[in-house]
Amino acid sequence: MSEAGAVASGTSTAGRGGRPRYAYLGPAGTFTEAALRQVVTPDEAEYLPQTDVGAAIEAVRSGDADFAVVAIESTVEGGVTATLDSLAGGAPLVLLREVLVPVQFTLAGAPGVALSDVRRISAHPHAWVQCRRWLAHHLPGVVHVPATSNTAPAALLARRAADGEPVELGFDAALVPPAAVETYGLVPLAEHVADNPSAVTRFVVVGHPGQVPAPTGADKTTLVVHLPDNEAGALLAMLEQFAVRGVNLSRIESRPIGDALGRYSFSIDAEGHITDERVGEAIMGLHRRCPHVRFLGSYPRADAVAPTVHVGTADADFVGARDWLRAVREGSAT
Repeated sequence: MSEAGAVASGTSTAGRGGRPRYAYLGPAGTFTEAALRQVVTPDEAEYLPQTDVGAAIEAVRSGDADFAVVAIESTVEGGVTATLDSLAGGAPLVLLREVLVPVQFTLAGAPGVALSDVRRISAHPHAWVQCRRWLAHHLPGVVHVPATSNTAPAALLARRAADGEPVELGFDAALVPPAAVETYGLVPLAEHVADNPSAVTRFVVVGHPGQVPAPTGADKTTLVVHLPDNEAGALLAMLEQFAVRGVNLSRIESRPIGDALGRYSFSIDAEGHITDERVGEAIMGLHRRCPHVRFLGSYPRADAVAPTVHVGTADADFVGARDWLRAVREGSAT
């Protein structure tokens, strides 16, 4: 069984043939599907394409899927707000694994369309942002037609070409993953159109709470934290819970709670595993100080980079300090 299969085996429900069911942003050919294929193959699992990230996550909550694979962060746009907000509320879910996918785009059209014909381009908002400088230089004045995924407009173009009818789609071409060009029988009008050739998107596997994956020594812990009050120093007091214990944060983003203006929660990625003494102590500190802390999982880092453990923050240091304090209280310290 693959590593992903081992993760999937923890669920009590399954699709046809006993295979785990994975919801993801479809249709076929999206970057999310590329991430999903890193986790589990179509032979090992049932793929359930969804129209958006929220639907993929809700499929897990409702029991229609066992897991979801969704984008959570990109090197260009930062956090994916739809994912962060869906995980921050509702029935608790956890992150079990992360994978990284390089992101590039091809401008594609149906057979017979030339680059000079393009006036309107359909693209997912994140794709449009990652290609806007190229578009401004090569196709000034072109109009963005938003799409629900990176391959949804490719599927529409392919359907129009297959029908042979001049159906008006509202766009002339689409920004799609390179693999989608062949998948949907399109014609590449321009390749490598992304502004950042090093762009990467981080995806996570979402499942139900249960046994936390064992620590690997190169892990990440994700949390949602509300500040106690809208007062001076509240954010500093929250961050100090990590700083004084030597826990580095690889990502921190504010998101509106939604019940009043000026009320924000914080989505946080901390380096380390909840079973690490320094991380566990930091989370206990948050629980004492903050009105709401949601644990979203500890899981292996995709890049396998181990955190820097500073002097005095290793597990043995915390255990030794507790033993010393116990001895002091018992009057046996030397």
